[in-house]
Amino acid sequence: MDMTLVHGSHARPLKVALVGECMIEMRGEPGASISQTFGGDTLNTAVYLARLSSRGAVVVDYMTAVGGDAFSVAMRRSWRTEGIADAHVRVIEDALPGLYFIQTDLHGERRFLYWRGEAAARRMFDGPEADAMLAALAEYDYIYLSGISLAILSGEGRERLMQALHLARQGGTRIVFDNNYRPHLWPNPEAARQAYRELLRLTDLALITWEDDAILFGYRDTEALFSAYAQEGIGEVALKRGADSCLIQCPAGRFEVPAQHVARVLDTTAAGDSFSAAYLACRLQGGDPEQAARWGHRLAAQVVQYRGALIPQAAMPSMGTPSFPSVAQV
Repeated sequence: MDMTLVHGSHARPLKVALVGECMIEMRGEPGASISQTFGGDTLNTAVYLARLSSRGAVVVDYMTAVGGDAFSVAMRRSWRTEGIADAHVRVIEDALPGLYFIQTDLHGERRFLYWRGEAAARRMFDGPEADAMLAALAEYDYIYLSGISLAILSGEGRERLMQALHLARQGGTRIVFDNNYRPHLWPNPEAARQAYRELLRLTDLALITWEDDAILFGYRDTEALFSAYAQEGIGEVALKRGADSCLIQCPAGRFEVPAQHVARVLDTTAAGDSFSAAYLACRLQGGDPEQAARWGHRLAAQVVQYRGALIPQAAMPSMGTPSFPSVAQV
């Protein structure tokens, strides 16, 4: 997959749209003190992508729907503070954002409680009011979305999004997909499999969590997964395996990149989202898949040492300059 910053004879910023849902994030102890911020898988990725991308080289946009309430206004303001554009955000006045509460155990593993059934983002591509947003997708060099992005939409919205993605890709837009399978968001596994397969046929870069695909598609091992993705014609697959090494399949071959050890994990929220953001940021700025996976491990290792989805700006690790290190084959 060509990730060059140069288009034709003129260098210009790459435009990346991330499609999904931002929610109100709450954490703390029920019945006690609770802190509030914002999060959501694609929003987390958008924030980390913007932080790791050279301004003037990559433009990061977030595409969603919000309400007309004070929380929606505040979340959009927080995106702009992070350098994320919100020109293609639909406002549905009679709707509200979704909300989730994070609970973590002694090992940092998290459990989420959700209130999102009537969230504005579910209706983002419904009706003629969404026509402009859908048409705008063709303006981007890259579109990033996740399995959750697909799951939250109405049937109408998902169908219209798929049609828009087909048209955008025909015009040269590349599609990046993070599988993020959440069974409770789908009516049944087969509905999810059908939607995933349709999107995978359009995907250029797949950022896959092993456990999610093993559950959804029943892969016996990573070899079966890589074979299935190759049959779909996906040129680059990064297989995330939590604290274990990342496996990469790309035109250069298949190889393994070890994870970074973390002595104390506080909260695994956004570990996968941050990996995906760092991987994509590195690839967009000239790094090869091996270095991109190292960026992903480095950021994820930092993120799990903080509570909540988004770590402070001051805690962001130094990544260095993307380069072209040799790829170790396995």
